[in-house]
Amino acid sequence: MHNITIKTERLLLRPLTVTDAGEVFEWVGDERVSRYMVYTTYTDIGQVREWLAFVEKDTGTYNFGFERLSDGKLIGSGDIGGTGRDDRWGFAYNLRYDCWVVGYATEAVKAMMGYVRNHFGATRFASSHAEPNSASGHVMEKCGLHFVGYGEFQKLDGSYKMKSMKYMAEF
Repeated sequence: MHNITIKTERLLLRPLTVTDAGEVFEWVGDERVSRYMVYTTYTDIGQVREWLAFVEKDTGTYNFGFERLSDGKLIGSGDIGGTGRDDRWGFAYNLRYDCWVVGYATEAVKAMMGYVRNHFGATRFASSHAEPNSASGHVMEKCGLHFVGYGEFQKLDGSYKMKSMKYMAEF
């Protein structure tokens, strides 16, 4: 785990821990949120604890919980890490359904990108989203990425495939 915190106008990006399981379950257990994600909807808080235990040990990626400054509520999570291709940094994010379309994802992604730019000289970024999730594409565009082509997502358990849209940027 990287012990990094980043403060933005409305959020504190901080390390996730197993003690966050209850709040994380609020969005990973919500089918409206998991619908466009590679994970299947979590049905048990034990699954969340297992994932968070993995995240706590992960040193290859910068994983963050997105905590709202106004009330200390954990409203989402995201990560950024090297993709191993062409010095690109890939990122992903996930928010509670009731926190969609208010700019939190854009604010968090810009903060993560800014962190790796400032600390590692990162200039190349990539991400993708499930094609029907156009709001996620808008987040990527607001962060300076542009659409470069289509791909495919598959749920981690192999249960469902969906077309994805790939985005990239070089600064």
